[in-house]
Amino acid sequence: MTHPWHDVTPGEKLPLEFTAVIEIPMGSNVKYELDKPTGLLKLDRILYSAVYYPVNYGFIPQTFAEDDDPLDVLVMCEEPVAPLTLVKARSIGLMTMVDSGKRDHKIVAVALNDPEVNHYQEVSELPPHRLTMIRRFFQDYKQLEGKAVEVDEIEPSALSVPVIEEALERYSTARRRGLLPRM
Repeated sequence: MTHPWHDVTPGEKLPLEFTAVIEIPMGSNVKYELDKPTGLLKLDRILYSAVYYPVNYGFIPQTFAEDDDPLDVLVMCEEPVAPLTLVKARSIGLMTMVDSGKRDHKIVAVALNDPEVNHYQEVSELPPHRLTMIRRFFQDYKQLEGKAVEVDEIEPSALSVPVIEEALERYSTARRRGLLPRM
């Protein structure tokens, strides 16, 4: 069985273009999460509040972020994308949160095979309300769980480059040292 974190190539045009593995489709209030040992998706929880994911949510394969998970990616697309679908994406920005005291970066990206969004190069080109909705979702969705989270302003794509490069390097180092599940 192919493991979506370990066996999927992250892309040929890194760091700004990459393959994203979708975990949660846009419009869902179900939080699926990669089960690291098996590569399957597991139900993490149903969101506690009346909110839904405003974008398709997933990760970049063969990355290891500061929160000890694959690097998160928010893929803008006209349609919800089924879980475990591979999407060619391009970074247009970076959103950083602090969750349980750890920095939790999220790459904001567009689906390259979607003509509705693939012309965007930077988050600054998006309607301001769209960015507000994305930030607000991440501020609100844990509130009824009694968890506080800080969400920074969404920043330009240039700031995503070192985050992606560091996550790729962190993964490579951890894999070499045998520090990742199911190796």
